[in-house]
Amino acid sequence: MKKLIMIGTVLVLAIGGSVWFFMRDNAEPVIAKSVTATVEKGDLEVQISGSGSVAAINSEDITSSVTGEVDEVLVEKNELVEKGDELITFTDGSDPITAPFDGTVTTMDVEEGDRVSSSEVLAHVTDYKKLKTTISVDELDVPSVKKGQTVDIKASAFEDETFTGEVTSVAKEGTYENGVSSFDVTIKIDKPGDIKIGMSTEVSILTNSVKDALYVPIEAVQIDGEEKYVNIQQSGTTEGAVSTKKVVKTGISNDRYIEITSGLEEGQFVSLPITINESSTGSGGKGMREGQGGEIRMQSGSGMPSGGMPNGGGMPSGKGGQ
Repeated sequence: MKKLIMIGTVLVLAIGGSVWFFMRDNAEPVIAKSVTATVEKGDLEVQISGSGSVAAINSEDITSSVTGEVDEVLVEKNELVEKGDELITFTDGSDPITAPFDGTVTTMDVEEGDRVSSSEVLAHVTDYKKLKTTISVDELDVPSVKKGQTVDIKASAFEDETFTGEVTSVAKEGTYENGVSSFDVTIKIDKPGDIKIGMSTEVSILTNSVKDALYVPIEAVQIDGEEKYVNIQQSGTTEGAVSTKKVVKTGISNDRYIEITSGLEEGQFVSLPITINESSTGSGGKGMREGQGGEIRMQSGSGMPSGGMPNGGGMPSGKGGQ
């Protein structure tokens, strides 16, 4: 499983400053730019996602409660029935078999005059109007999933449409595989529309949210003992600027952003850390200043904005959970 992010505003990245990357013989130094991010204000959401498939909430084999001879079969395959409708009667006057819920008769396996035994399956009824999907949630995320939580559902057959749903149950027992336990989470689809049983789904469960939260990229927050802090820049450009350490308190977080509950104000600039690999720059290349060679890359696998540095990637992404 993975957590997802829904952010109401756009992260602003400011490119500036200078970190020496490497120098080649008879060439100008190549400079990689450090990165800052603006403290933003918006709605921060924590979501857990998973894949599943659609099934009926009510789908049941109809069995005989007696041993006897069938008098009448009152419905046919594919016929709509309502709860309590008589389906099959018996010659000896035993209680007739009735529909357990509203639905469609999907199979009818007996005819008038057939001899049936107790517990024999005679028919099947499915309610195609009430559907569900079930996803598997790993043990680290399942404590955040509660009955009644709101769910967004995407069906592969309807890519442009988002359906809503609600968590109806969380399994009390998990399944252990490859060192991790996972738990089934069942979601009722509110208005299935044209969704059909067996279709694949992608589900996002909203587990926490804060409106008008101050937030920064999660990699901007560093830990020193029991303190959490960020490095503040005076402006979006880091050229000639000095960072100031600022202790902060944090709230909810997802895979990419973390709420700041104390210590920062909207619009301030925070530094995003850069780590340096100590490796050779290749033949003919000199090392970094102070003997540091190799490439510069964003911590936690974050990419620079396109064009910001060699092989520039996308927006920063960090690990959730602090």
